[in-house]
Amino acid sequence: MSFSIKKVFVIALIVIASLGCSPVEEDSYEPLYSDTPILTKNKVYIFGVHPLHNPNRLFEVYQPMVDYINARLKGSELRLEASRNYAAYDKKLFSGYFDFSLPNPYQTVTAVSKGYKIFGKMADDENFRGIILVRKDSGIEKVTDLKGKTVSYPAPTALAATMMPQWYMHEHGIDINHDIKNAYVGSQESSIMNVFLGKSAAASTWPPPWRAFIKQRPEIAEQVEVKWETSSLANNGLVAREDIPEELIETVSEIIFSLHKTPQGRAILERMELSKYEKAEDSTYDSVRLFLKQFEEDVRPIRAEGVDNE
Repeated sequence: MSFSIKKVFVIALIVIASLGCSPVEEDSYEPLYSDTPILTKNKVYIFGVHPLHNPNRLFEVYQPMVDYINARLKGSELRLEASRNYAAYDKKLFSGYFDFSLPNPYQTVTAVSKGYKIFGKMADDENFRGIILVRKDSGIEKVTDLKGKTVSYPAPTALAATMMPQWYMHEHGIDINHDIKNAYVGSQESSIMNVFLGKSAAASTWPPPWRAFIKQRPEIAEQVEVKWETSSLANNGLVAREDIPEELIETVSEIIFSLHKTPQGRAILERMELSKYEKAEDSTYDSVRLFLKQFEEDVRPIRAEGVDNE
């Protein structure tokens, strides 16, 4: 082997070794789920959606709305970003990473204290309720039949799909901290699949992902039933960071609030199991604040140390 070849070989080994020793912060990596080209002359604003679905499904549902908005903006564009789970989304939202976002109501009211303002929300508040699913052959008839069993949920900070069902069980004789095992499984779909597969005796979710699941997996859904439903609260919010230009917020608002007025917009909303978006403000979520206060006093802390990573 000649000197030059040896030199190249040694350099290659050094490079490979250095790469192998470089720290890889896997937990901090969050892909952008977007068809929008990275190279653009427009100013890009990140639009984050909380984990209503797994990332791929979320992209399928929400990218058409982002594309619709971008087609009507001048000099600016939104780029959709999905998060792998609620903990990752919460970390980004509460650190001010997103420019615009669609958080659940708990995340919405918390974001206000983190430098965001509420400018809109999903309509159809009657859909913002928790549902508890069981297998049809489970033999479970009353809530207290769940004692000693496992209940699956998407995440500790999912309001409709976790906190509201836990409150319902609390009101119907279950101490959720001692009577049952709580399994936070990462997504709405995973929660549903856990009860179907028998990994949990009951599964918590909320109506839109359940209806979507019925359409996608009818052969599975027909073996599971909605056993209990909770009351409703204000639906998911729309927030913008306080330093975003007011003119841009108003333009994005007008586009989103008018989706239901066009055939293309209605098709986008149909994917979301939603009739329309509507204006909202801080006081819109006062009932949510009251619920969260009672929940923490009577059921459990919402952001107890370590629980968001379960």
